Amino acid sequence: MTTVTLTREDHIGIITVDNPPINATSHPVRVSIVDALDQIDHDPAIRIAIMICGGKTFIAGADVTEFGQPPKDPILPDVIKRLEAATKPVIAAIHGHALGGGLEATLGCHYRIADKSAKLGLPEVNLGLIPGAGGTVRLPRLVPVTEAINIITSGKPVSSTKANEIGLIDAICHGALLDAAKDFAQTILDRDMPVALVDRAPVDVPDSAAWDDIVASARKKSRGQIAPLAAIDVLRTGLEKGAKDGLAYERQTFVELRDSDQSKALRHIFFAERSVGKLPELSDVDPAPITDVGVIGGGIMGAGIATASLLAGFKVTIIERNEDACANGCNTVEKHLSGSLKRGLITQDRFDQLMAALSTSTDYAALASADLVVEAVFEDMAVKHDVFGKLSLHCKPDAVLASNTSYLDINEIAAKCVNPGRVIGLHFFSPAHIMKLLEIVRTRQADAKSLTTAFAFGRALGKIAVPCGVCDGFIGNRIMSAYRKHCEYMLEDGALPHQIDAAMVEFGFPMGLFAMQDMAGLEISWATRKRLAPFRDPAERYVALGDYLCEMGRFGKKNGLGWYRYDENGKAQPDPEVDALVIAESEKKGITRRNFSHDEIIDTILSAMRNEGDKILSEGIANSPDAIDVVMVNGYGFPRHKGGPMFLTRSDK
Repeated sequence: MTTVTLTREDHIGIITVDNPPINATSHPVRVSIVDALDQIDHDPAIRIAIMICGGKTFIAGADVTEFGQPPKDPILPDVIKRLEAATKPVIAAIHGHALGGGLEATLGCHYRIADKSAKLGLPEVNLGLIPGAGGTVRLPRLVPVTEAINIITSGKPVSSTKANEIGLIDAICHGALLDAAKDFAQTILDRDMPVALVDRAPVDVPDSAAWDDIVASARKKSRGQIAPLAAIDVLRTGLEKGAKDGLAYERQTFVELRDSDQSKALRHIFFAERSVGKLPELSDVDPAPITDVGVIGGGIMGAGIATASLLAGFKVTIIERNEDACANGCNTVEKHLSGSLKRGLITQDRFDQLMAALSTSTDYAALASADLVVEAVFEDMAVKHDVFGKLSLHCKPDAVLASNTSYLDINEIAAKCVNPGRVIGLHFFSPAHIMKLLEIVRTRQADAKSLTTAFAFGRALGKIAVPCGVCDGFIGNRIMSAYRKHCEYMLEDGALPHQIDAAMVEFGFPMGLFAMQDMAGLEISWATRKRLAPFRDPAERYVALGDYLCEMGRFGKKNGLGWYRYDENGKAQPDPEVDALVIAESEKKGITRRNFSHDEIIDTILSAMRNEGDKILSEGIANSPDAIDVVMVNGYGFPRHKGGPMFLTRSDK
């Protein structure tokens, strides 16, 4: 199939790249672009060229399937040099996403225009890489250096509006892109050829002190990830030693990073996130259409689910026990949406539309037209049975009924519901309108239609949906419970809470286990422990320190006392009272305390994760080790650049 075509309209040559789904710069694309440029240079009838893409996007990156394979000429850096050396001006006409090698290709062009919805970025750091086709050299010669650093080290794309403001593009198109590009071509036809970016002076180079600040800020944000810091080093080299040295150093560093453990881990999680939700047994099953969504409970979790559903374009009805609770739920949703409005993520008109799509009621009859309902009430089986009994009476027979329970047996919930095949688990993570992870829990009787609909709902919400089976805690909470237990053993054996947390932060977690418990509220896990107490094996080691804290009224950050003591600004400090409590418990049990190194702490945590993960796999709770990695990275702060606990502890990687 031809992936690149060259056509001519009057004196304009049009290079069209059509390599679905993302117009990746595969070897055939690279060869064909060079061939098209050769034809344009030798055709006297063509005075100017436009490079545009078919389908839904501009070039959205390199062909990652070529990673690890011997490079085939022309490699992308050479294609971009060929664009830059064209004897006739080339305009990049951008729609959709111009990412990675795609944006670098536009930097080899002489002009850039983009439609108003386009996104442009260099996301290579998300794969443990840096731009490898001149992006670190050309971008800071087109836009201010600080803007280039932010684009490269954050990996986040910028809008066409922002791109226009900083000089990344020359114009924004508000109509048909090709027509706008042809019109733009007419306006520049008689201009001199622009100076190639590699031959331009950089824009607003920072001084030495500013560079120190830039590096310090990037080091803090990266939390052990090496690519952002490498990108700054390469970018600075290109500015201080010149474009030629910069390009050579960029390529050298790109290859080194490509073969690094971090890049392998990041590529692993990248592909895992895109594959875990694809179940072969559901491939031929169409989801039911969803227009109306019901949410039972307008508390923190329910309001977050309602907000996510509204932002995805659904009508939402919140059911609460009384009018005051309805008002509180509505106010919480409004607060969430107001935050999006203030950050510029939605317009005032969009905010008004979303609030108009929200309703509340104390009567389950308001859910008569709901296509999918999510229960998000208190973790009590009797309460869940009451809710699902009412849903059975008032909802459509084919409405999908989901529970957001974190631990309770959804098979038991489904068993007492009319048409149990439509009952599933949708385990959101707080805050539900922000966190990307969604565990889709498959009950014994769940039918294919309900599951397919659940996955479609998750995609509509922008979630990473991971299928799992029914067990206490599903995938994520079960693994967290396992490693939390071993962290508590370490407390009794000689470690202190702040030492374990420091080791976890050094490893790459955003916060340690005990700080995380304080943030969530210690009474939540306390309630779970009390619920499971009758089933606990008396021979199993049990650490009661968390129970003691709750009995002392220490519930975490919310009341200023938990595993830590919090000042008036909410900053945590190790508490000597807690340390004394931990040491006294060791003495009471006759345990001789010893020191734990950071490596010992992390090895213990990883071993606990791996062992529980293996059990989860053997029981069929998770479909693959990848599913476990995706859950732990996206829901529990496992450092992304280490790939997840199952990947990190693999013997064959």
